[in-house]
Amino acid sequence: MDTHFRNIIARIFEYIRGEGGSFDGLAKELFALQYERVEPYRRLCDLRHITPKDSRTIPAIPTNAFQEFEITSLPPDDRPNVFHSSGTTSSEPSRHYHNAESLALYEESLSHWFNQHLQPKQRMLALTPPPIQAPHSSLAYMLQSVQFSEPCFTGKAKNDAWIVDIDETLQFLRENRTPITLAGTAFSFVHLCDGIEPLKLPSGSSVMETGGYKGRSRELSKTQLHALITSKLGVPPENIVCEYGMCELSSQAYDTRAGQGGTRRFRFPHWARTRIVSPEDGSEVPLGATGVLEVIDLANVRSVLAVRSCDLAVRHEDGFELLGRTPLTESRGCSLNLA
Repeated sequence: MDTHFRNIIARIFEYIRGEGGSFDGLAKELFALQYERVEPYRRLCDLRHITPKDSRTIPAIPTNAFQEFEITSLPPDDRPNVFHSSGTTSSEPSRHYHNAESLALYEESLSHWFNQHLQPKQRMLALTPPPIQAPHSSLAYMLQSVQFSEPCFTGKAKNDAWIVDIDETLQFLRENRTPITLAGTAFSFVHLCDGIEPLKLPSGSSVMETGGYKGRSRELSKTQLHALITSKLGVPPENIVCEYGMCELSSQAYDTRAGQGGTRRFRFPHWARTRIVSPEDGSEVPLGATGVLEVIDLANVRSVLAVRSCDLAVRHEDGFELLGRTPLTESRGCSLNLA
């Protein structure tokens, strides 16, 4: 393993655990490494006349650059894991490559923040396929990784789509007598709730909902979806936690802690910072204004730490509110031409 990356990965581990370090210092150093080692990213920076030596702002690369290019510093023979985006209309999904060292950092990142928002000691029922059926799903990998006990997966991969095995899910729910964490995408919860009679999960159970319909079910507003979950599963709204993540990142945001209630705001951990920017000129929008979400994620060691999403968000002092996909998805907000 490259000694430069080994060194900075070790220090990012320490920073995640609160053992010292500076976000700005680590970000600047990682930017310099990625500028040197990730050729498509260097071309983007050069087109913008930005280099690590003279820049105060780290340029964000749009997510669909991960579809068009290999956004990685890893050589082809050191890419044992790759996560793909889901639901893309493109013939080529986004690809985020990992080796053993970057994957270990990814696991540290996702577990540390998950544990602060949900109940890691609860048994998990995942409405997704297991990683063996969905080896390129970062969500399936995450749900496998965060639990102290082995989760139960009742989703199935069928014809390049995910379905929920209603009978298997009901069997688990009827046999289980202790609080659980039920996790899945928005469309998987619609499929489940539409297919069952109302029941009540054990008191203290939580739901982790990851959003995303992608045309796979009827679409509900967040309020409608959570009301459906409460009516069919008996989980109160304050125990429903929304997670925001993507295959191009290595850290996730949550909008509340299980049982907390109150105003919902998405927040990333201290090793990932957000910018809500104008799609026109990339400047940060004022508080209360809407823009495109960018994330600077120190756990994205072997790709690019600054990523521009295709999602609109409202900037708040204590986090951000997610509005949905930007209408610029197929134009400059989420595209990259480095020819």
